[in-house]
Order: sequence, then structure tokens, then C-alpha cells
Amino acid sequence: MNGPTTATVAHLDDLPFVERFTARVPGDPDSRAVPRPVLGVGWSPVEPTPVARPQTLAVSGEVAELLGLTPDVLGSVDFAEVFAGNRLPRGARPFAMNYGGHQFGNWAGQLGDGRAIALGEVRDTQGGVQTLQLKGAGLTPYSRGADGRAVLRSSLREFLCSEAMHHLGVPTTRALSLVATGEAVVRDMLYDGHPREEPGAIVCRVAPSFVRFGNFQLPAARGDHDLLDTICDAVIALDFAHLDADGSLDRIERIEAMFDEVCRRTAELMVHWMRVGFVHGVMNTDNLSILGLTIDYGPYGWLEDFDPTWTPNTTDAQGRRYRYGAQPHIAQWNLLQLANALVVATGRTEALQSSLDGFATTYGTGFDTMTVRRLGWGTLRAGDDATISSLFTVFGRTETDAPVFFRDLARVPVHPDVEDEDLLAPLHDAWYRPEEIVGDTRDLILSWLRVHGERVRRGDLDPEHRRREMDALNPRYVLRNWLAQEAIDAAEQGDTGPLQRLFDVLRRPYEDQPGAEAYASRRPEWARHRVGCSMLSCSS
Repeated sequence: MNGPTTATVAHLDDLPFVERFTARVPGDPDSRAVPRPVLGVGWSPVEPTPVARPQTLAVSGEVAELLGLTPDVLGSVDFAEVFAGNRLPRGARPFAMNYGGHQFGNWAGQLGDGRAIALGEVRDTQGGVQTLQLKGAGLTPYSRGADGRAVLRSSLREFLCSEAMHHLGVPTTRALSLVATGEAVVRDMLYDGHPREEPGAIVCRVAPSFVRFGNFQLPAARGDHDLLDTICDAVIALDFAHLDADGSLDRIERIEAMFDEVCRRTAELMVHWMRVGFVHGVMNTDNLSILGLTIDYGPYGWLEDFDPTWTPNTTDAQGRRYRYGAQPHIAQWNLLQLANALVVATGRTEALQSSLDGFATTYGTGFDTMTVRRLGWGTLRAGDDATISSLFTVFGRTETDAPVFFRDLARVPVHPDVEDEDLLAPLHDAWYRPEEIVGDTRDLILSWLRVHGERVRRGDLDPEHRRREMDALNPRYVLRNWLAQEAIDAAEQGDTGPLQRLFDVLRRPYEDQPGAEAYASRRPEWARHRVGCSMLSCSS
């Protein structure tokens, strides 16, 4: 959306609020933050619940700059008050969205923003619009049996990961701030009957839109055709108007064009997730963004040991529905559920089915092209699939740290007469048990590396260009769970130094940063089975 840009915001009352979604979609006439069915509307007005002692723990300078916030604003007491929900800036019209969704494959009915409250939408310095949303800001009509709050550990993880993913080049919601509430929140982290008090916090999430698949699913499931039509029209006008710039499409064609772009964006997002080794952990339909952004950072994790069956979510430990290797399939299944909702509005299926089929093509081509580039082979050629598959077989022979392996593969010699030890040496840090690199396992790895070297030579890329491209796609630093846990442990004791240092490293994930080697190392043994490092729950 183009328009006048915001120069600077020297006081939070000067934030340039605009009403777009709430002006186009009907809202709840009842402003009570009482859990209840909310019918016929897309959102409810609700104000954040004040907290005792707000304290700013971290701020993203890039997001602040996007919003035009001055350094004086960021360091002010008022900043903590506003982004903890204690004070509403002038022009704010806070609201919580109403949506439904499938959770772990089952229709869950009405869900909604149970603890996320949007202060409103504001114009940014680029002429776009950003929604400022406080997660953990208190009760809403969609809180069900929960308290509307969030704990420091989950809020810190969301703050860090939102910004880490942006700097990795992965489409994502952003995070402006992390504010401690000065209040305790009771959580049963493992759902094992042992609740305890934890420090509370609120993260301010920032995105052009927080509309997700479930915003369309709920009215469709309820047979509320008027609301579904209104939401379709509003989302297309606000976020997909470019699809009908000349006004040649009719209403149904616009909806179909929107779905086609959602399929494409979601496929591209999956390629990025698989590239960096990100595992979302809870890919319910209410956690997929209509804009193809990574949204709702809960029990996520990074693929350290390359195990396609791994999920970071304790709730998913049995079925592993949301495991790393299944994410593209789940994304397509979720798109099918969105299509089922949109067919209620269009009355026809052919174009929606074509777009759904196109997801697989877009993802498959994107993944293959990306993988070949990550490996430094140039362009995709016949036979590459088999060589890539054999690499995954290699990974299965010994525990291999995926981020380290892919990053250091660019340092492996590729000339044909290289000695075995020189081939293996650059990858030494990728193996959790180097003593296992013997016998058949060693031979298998060496065989693959020699095939890889021959394939690199056939790609005929300039060596420096090849290495730069590989380094640009294979990050040196990712937000490993154990790194986040160390920052959480320190922050819970009042020390935000580790949080800030980790945040700074993650802002430059593709650069080798002298002195930051510890942030790129394999998972330490103490973290192998520790809660928060190996697996996490949805409790936050």
C-alpha cells in the first residue's frame, strides 16, 4: 500500500494509526473480554490488561526504524508502558481477531486471538502499513480457559526467532519489543501436573497483516456467507489488489487469483523453511499466514541432527504430524482446508484445485533448485535427484549437524586427486561422534564427497563465486534451542546480556563473525535431553 511516509515518531501518541481491516470487516458490538462464542463478526474490540512493573528487555532497531521511532522513544518509560499494554497511544483502537482452524488435523471450531491484542495498524516509513500486536496482553473473548498471558521464555523465543528469520531471508512476522511485565504467570510446562510460577512478558509482533487461513475457515464452517464474502473482499482489497490492477476480474476470479498467490507464497515459504532447517512444530491452519509469512512462533526448533522425522513439539511426539520432513505436505493439506472454505464463496472448484496442484510443482522445483545451489552445483541437471537422495542416506549413518555440514561443505576440496583425509577434515565439526567415521560409514561419506566434487566440476562455477553463493544460502548461525535457553536462563535472573549478544549475532547469520564461534557449534551434550533444548511444549 502506497501513501505518505512517516518521517520520525518522537512520541508514541504520534504513531500514524489507520483503520483498514476493522473498517471493512464487521466488529463485535460486545466489548467484554469474556470467553464466549462470537458470531457474525471478524474481530472484537478489547483493551490490554495493565501489568504491574513493565520493563523493556529488548528492542529491534530495524523494526523501530521501519516504524519511524526515535532512540529517545525506545528508551523511554512510556515505551515500556505502551508495549506492555498499560497505556493506549492516541489513535489506537485495539482488537482481537476471530478465526477458527484445524489443530493436529481436527476441526477445532472458534479459536481466535486468545492472548494477542492488536493496538491497531500504523503507516510505516516505507508507505506501507504494519499491524502492532501485543502477545500476552491479557484476556480476550477468545481466551477460552486460559489467562491471556505469556511467559518470558516463550516471549523471548518469539522475539529472537522473528528477527532471526527475517535476517535469514525467510518471510516472517517481525518483533519490535520484548517487555517484562513484573508479574508471575503459572504454567504447567510439560502438562505433567507440576505447574509453577514463571516471569511474564509481552512481545510486540509486527506484520502487514495477521490474517490466517482460519479467518476464512470459521465463517465458512458456520455457513456465514455474508461474513465470508466480506472478509474475502477486505483481504483482497488490502493485500492482493495488485492481482486485479486493471479491474478486469470479476469477484470470483479475484478470490481464485488470491488463492493461487497464497499457494505460491506458501510453497516458497516451505522451501525457505527446509533450506534453513526450521521446524515450526505446530502447523495448524490457524498458524498459517495468508501472506505466506512465518507466524506464531511456539514450540519451534532447528534441525541440528539431520533427522527428517524430528519435531520439537512434545504434544506431537507420538504422531509427529509436524515433523521436519512432513512440513511441505502439511502446508498443502492446510491449503486444501483453505480451498474448502473459499469454495463456499466461489461455488466452483476447478481453479482452486489447479492452484492446489500447482503448490506441489512450485515447491518441488523450488526445493530442487535451491538444494543444487546450496551444494554449489550450479543449475539443476539430470541425475541430481539421486545424488541428493544419497546425501540423506549419508546423514542417516551417523549423527550429523545439518547447519555445520552445509556451511562447511563449501570448504571441502573438489579436485579429483584430493586425499581422503583432506576431504573429511573440513567437515569434522559436523559429526557428533567423529569416532563413528570409520569403516563402511567412512567409505560411504568419502564416496559421496567424490561424487559431489565431480558434480561441482561439471557445474563449472568460478570457485569464489561458488563459495559465496553457498555461504549466502547456508547460514553459519541459526537460533538453536540451546542458545535460546541460555538466554532465557540468564534473563530470568535479570541478565539480558546473553539475549542481546545472541540477538546481535543472529542479525548477520551468513557472515563468519570472529569471536562468535560458540554460536555456530554443535548442540552440547547437556542440552541433548533438557526441556527447552531438545523439545518444547505449547505451554507458554
